[in-house]
Amino acid sequence: MGNPDALSNQDNGRRFGLTGPISLAGPAESDVIKTRELENYLQDAGLYESQEEAVRRQEVLGSLDQTVKAWVKTVSKAKGFNEQLVDEANALIVTFGSYRLGVHGPGADIDTLCVGPKYATRQEDFFGELHRMLSEMPQVTELNPVPDAHVPVMTFKFSGVAIDLLYAQLALLVIPEDLDILQDSVLQGVDEQTVRSLNGFRVTDRILRLIPSIQNFCTTLRCMRLWAKRRCVYSNVAGFLGGINWALLVARICQLYPNALPNMLVSRFFKIYTQWHWPNPVMLCAIEAGSLGLQVWDPRRNKMDRLHLMPIITPAYPSMNSSYSVSPSTKCIMLDEFQRGNDICKAMEANKADWDTLFESSAFFEAYKNYLQIDITAENDDDFRAWKGWVKSRIRQLMLKIERHTSGKLLCHPQPGDFSDKSRGFHSSFFMGLQRRQGVCADDGQRYFDIRGTIEEFKQADVNRYTLWKPGMEICVSHVNRRSIPNFVFPGGVQPLRPSKVTWERRQGSGPTVSGASEPHKLCEAKTDLDGSDGRPKRKQVDSNVEIDSSHAMSLRPCGEEFREGSPSMSSSVNSCSIKCDSMDANNINSGKTGIPRDIPYQNDQTESLSRCNPPIDSLPAAANISNSKEAEKLALEEKITATKEGASVGTPINSSNGAAGPSNDSYNGGVEELVDEFVAPSSNGTSFPPAAQRRPIIRFSFSTFVKTSG
Repeated sequence: MGNPDALSNQDNGRRFGLTGPISLAGPAESDVIKTRELENYLQDAGLYESQEEAVRRQEVLGSLDQTVKAWVKTVSKAKGFNEQLVDEANALIVTFGSYRLGVHGPGADIDTLCVGPKYATRQEDFFGELHRMLSEMPQVTELNPVPDAHVPVMTFKFSGVAIDLLYAQLALLVIPEDLDILQDSVLQGVDEQTVRSLNGFRVTDRILRLIPSIQNFCTTLRCMRLWAKRRCVYSNVAGFLGGINWALLVARICQLYPNALPNMLVSRFFKIYTQWHWPNPVMLCAIEAGSLGLQVWDPRRNKMDRLHLMPIITPAYPSMNSSYSVSPSTKCIMLDEFQRGNDICKAMEANKADWDTLFESSAFFEAYKNYLQIDITAENDDDFRAWKGWVKSRIRQLMLKIERHTSGKLLCHPQPGDFSDKSRGFHSSFFMGLQRRQGVCADDGQRYFDIRGTIEEFKQADVNRYTLWKPGMEICVSHVNRRSIPNFVFPGGVQPLRPSKVTWERRQGSGPTVSGASEPHKLCEAKTDLDGSDGRPKRKQVDSNVEIDSSHAMSLRPCGEEFREGSPSMSSSVNSCSIKCDSMDANNINSGKTGIPRDIPYQNDQTESLSRCNPPIDSLPAAANISNSKEAEKLALEEKITATKEGASVGTPINSSNGAAGPSNDSYNGGVEELVDEFVAPSSNGTSFPPAAQRRPIIRFSFSTFVKTSG
């Protein structure tokens, strides 16, 4: 079981992090019991791999290491090097991420890094010769190269073990077997892709050196990863937080509570990040300026860094923001989930909730009235795997475009996973929940948000850019309401007639509840109609808020029926979308414990409703009958966060080898909610796309006044 001294880095009162700890208090007997219950829960959830699987992973890594060593010798021979250099040719395989941290589970992929010499290039040799060698090995399956990714990667399975393989091309003629990758000198003379590839290993190792107890950290991180996956907020690609982000957040909590057990750290996690003043950065140590001239995260000097919404800074040089993909919508959703977690942890302290309550799965398909469904198909397994990976990587751009084109008034919740219709070969569907952002009223007379052009731009400027497109790779974007969600997304292929289970929010009844994403449809009721242009009468379905123009009923067909064949360019289909917003009673919105907090600055007429995502620290209620130690901890917490806010708004601490760093008068207050143009891909010809032809059906979301849903 986790304990404060197990696998500890503590020595002689060493301080971890930029500030001192909030509390040095150790666990009470009840904390020991609750931590044991938590560890049993994680064990029962199947988060730990068997010894047999652990051994197989080690064998696979050994075989992969031998493969890359043979590869680099082949490359050296092909380039005409003499026999001595061929004999000395070497490459290394190292791991990072969840596997190196020790928090991976059964079936999880292994993040690996291949370190090669300067003459082994990324495009020609890594994605060329090594890819060829792997494709000819019978134990390698599902090989998929992604050379154009932000961090180029090859994904595959080696003897059934999933591998994500990156490549770092160092400026060395020979790679020594005992190379210390943590030394900044390995970054000398390398390209940006190599810097980003090396960053994973360097950050992972730095995290392990900056926390007081590795065992308590690992248990807490396992817990938070499971929680984030069940609450549908675990995906860097979708605009939420990924593995490294959650690791950095947990590590900071471990620094602030160095003697706490995992059950205490989970509670403090939600307490801290519910009150955190974003966009103040989360940092495990001061940012080092370094001596190589590489750009580090510094909003005082880098304009783009000021636009990051939830900066979580990596602790290894060059420090970067690991959460750059967070958008206004995903930020609000995560903050709502943090608040929910904090409320449940308070209830657990009063024995009114348990671990099952905290880990309840998000009822995503019960949470919204309206969804976008993105269907993809291909003709064979290899094409489908490549096409699916490409489309998944672009869905975040659709969310950003919708946010930007609606001035942040429409909240988008992408489901991180995908769903397959087993009756259709090589098919997957992605979903995105849609709702008007809380606090947005139609006071300006704008009742519709037409997103037809937005979806068309997404198709043309993002999806159709795929350079490896092949015939049969199809995409369809369509609107579905909650009652029309396809059955294949539900367990057993059957859509429940009523909510699948009594959630934490429903159990709260009419009392103060968690605000936001758990049941966002309560914030505004929706009404959907497909409006034709020919004025034909509409038929209204019984017990449904969906009105269908009979002349356009065909638009509700499965997307596969709308695919067109024989097109010389990529074929794609979309149901044109237009959002209709009715007035809403703002006094009824979130009528529980929290209202719209203090104003924060915006740019480009961003709506003030976004301020609800930055709760002030004084808006959080204190627990009743709090002990003196709890009160002291709260005061310390307020001082820490306030100090962070004041310090970060002036200048982020940066260590410089030449002593040149110091406070800057350049402030980056305000404007952080603005979507930046660089995140939105322009059209190929630089012009905006015209609206879809009027003959297409228009999908409208009609948001009526808030109606409180009974239990």
